[in-house]
Amino acid sequence: MTSQHSTGCCSTDEGHNHEGHDHSHEHGEFNLRRELIPLGIAIALFLVGLIFNQPLHDTPGAIAEYAVLIPAYLISGWSVLTSAGRNILRGKIFDENFLMTIATIGAIAIHELPEGVAVMLFFQIGELFQGFAVGRSRRSIKALLEVRPDTANLVIGGVVREVNPEKVEVGDTIIIKPGEKVPLDGEILAGSSQVDTSALTGESVPRTVREGEIILAGAINQTGSLTVRVTKLFAESSIAKILDLVENASSKKAPTEKFITRFARYYTPIVVFLSLAVAILPPLLIPGATSEQWVYRALVLLVISCPCGLVISIPLGYFGGVGGAAKRGILVKGSTFLDALTDVKTVIFDKTGTLTEGVFQVTQVTSYNSYSEKEILTMAAIAESQSNHPVARSIVEAYDNAITDSDVTDYEEIPGHGISAKVRGMAVLAGNDRLLHRENIEHDTCNVEGTVVHLAIDRKYAGYILISDRIKSDAAIAIARLKKAGVNETVMLTGDNRVVAQSVANQLGLDTYKAELLPENKVEAIEQYLLKSDKKSKVAFVGDGINDAPVIARADVGMAMGALGSDAAIETADVVLMDDAPSKVAEAINIARKTHTIVWQNIILAMAVKALFILLGAIGLATLWEAVFADVGVALLAIFNATRVLKVN
Repeated sequence: MTSQHSTGCCSTDEGHNHEGHDHSHEHGEFNLRRELIPLGIAIALFLVGLIFNQPLHDTPGAIAEYAVLIPAYLISGWSVLTSAGRNILRGKIFDENFLMTIATIGAIAIHELPEGVAVMLFFQIGELFQGFAVGRSRRSIKALLEVRPDTANLVIGGVVREVNPEKVEVGDTIIIKPGEKVPLDGEILAGSSQVDTSALTGESVPRTVREGEIILAGAINQTGSLTVRVTKLFAESSIAKILDLVENASSKKAPTEKFITRFARYYTPIVVFLSLAVAILPPLLIPGATSEQWVYRALVLLVISCPCGLVISIPLGYFGGVGGAAKRGILVKGSTFLDALTDVKTVIFDKTGTLTEGVFQVTQVTSYNSYSEKEILTMAAIAESQSNHPVARSIVEAYDNAITDSDVTDYEEIPGHGISAKVRGMAVLAGNDRLLHRENIEHDTCNVEGTVVHLAIDRKYAGYILISDRIKSDAAIAIARLKKAGVNETVMLTGDNRVVAQSVANQLGLDTYKAELLPENKVEAIEQYLLKSDKKSKVAFVGDGINDAPVIARADVGMAMGALGSDAAIETADVVLMDDAPSKVAEAINIARKTHTIVWQNIILAMAVKALFILLGAIGLATLWEAVFADVGVALLAIFNATRVLKVN
């Protein structure tokens, strides 16, 4: 989220470039001191011109009044004047810079210098507050951006050398000392420690890590020294992905933002021509009406009509929503997805790694047809040794013996069923009950409760291995919170058997589930839910695995588990939950709804106040002073309201 949101009079073109004042928002930084110096000079000159206005005005040709107030006008309004000039040269005439310029030059032309300067000055004060508000929103995600590590302690030939993390290769060994940021994703080879993952996950409680576990870049090592083997390049690490997500979140605009951009594009020229009509027609049509009186009213209309409060505060509201979510370990990839989250009425979960921990353990081995339990575990472990599936890894870990590549030949994965391989010359099938039926293997153990891997050796049923997977501690809370948030239906899709799926669904209080699904069946299932939903009822899918990526992409809102989820799922998702907690789904929906409410409060406030003051200005009850306060006041109220989203509970 680089300086797309520089403050200043807003361009109202579709690109929404904000080409007005550059309030020193380079790289998102707001320099208050640099802003205050010229503003202070302008205020001092303005006060002199206002307090001593009559003596200054009484000088020959009012030269003293001009000498004091014109510099104040130029200092406070220079960026508006230059932006208006640049935009006119580019063919972008009807923007807020143009409105302000015409109104203030007109005020000076009818010799209302204090009011003309006041328009620019108070507008700049409003811009200052807006800059401060933008800075505050940026600071809400600054902690996230600051976790970018500067150095890595690379071990080269037994010597530790400080290098840029981007120069470290996969497989290299690094040392992470207590107090240091973790520079790259990796596996802990030696040591144990407490690590602070709050910047990544929003979780305030430190986590204990030990040898053999994965540690993520961006965490802070607190207690012990760790030796880590790097598993991902810096560009592919968790923190690099987070930085990219946060910095580019503003590129996808919500429908409300697009509406306001289009609205301002038509609204501004209408206001200009309406003001022109107010200045010209009444003196011609109304007896006794003077040009000076109606030109003044037209200038009042121009100032009141400036759409600053809308054009600035709405993107700021969404920006605050993205920042507020990031503080809680929820990365929303754009304001369009915040809007979509507000309408989510159906939430569909993957099971393994999403609602369950995805940490499998062999809890039972049952043998048939004269095979021993040891034989079954040995053959299954060797056959599964080439698979990266969590169930396969748990079987290999339970075997806990060396396996050589030559033991396995003709290895083949059968999606949604299991694997086929030759183990020491014997044909082995390992997988679910569907695999046995597909291969016509005779067996009488179809309904085993739990995650089960059936084994057939040389087309003879040998037995099964029972695997257990723990339900996440906050999974039931997640479902309850979604119900409380107004989600109508919670669903689980899984490739696991129906018995396991029903057990999990019952424990969590899910509305429904679909079991024994192949990856393509999950897409078909979500298509059915999408067909049932209307435009105001969105479908969200929450998953973590590689096979979840197509479903995540197809959902109205795709959500991925970010800490342990696959790269494919994270890249495809619209929302990433950095601590893998399903309870964050309801939190993301609540943040989105709070943001949406605040944005529409701003729209209604700005339009109502402006409509009132336009009416008062047209009938002569509002002066340029009221116009200034109406414009700047509405902008400030909208900005302050927008920043409330950062405090969402």
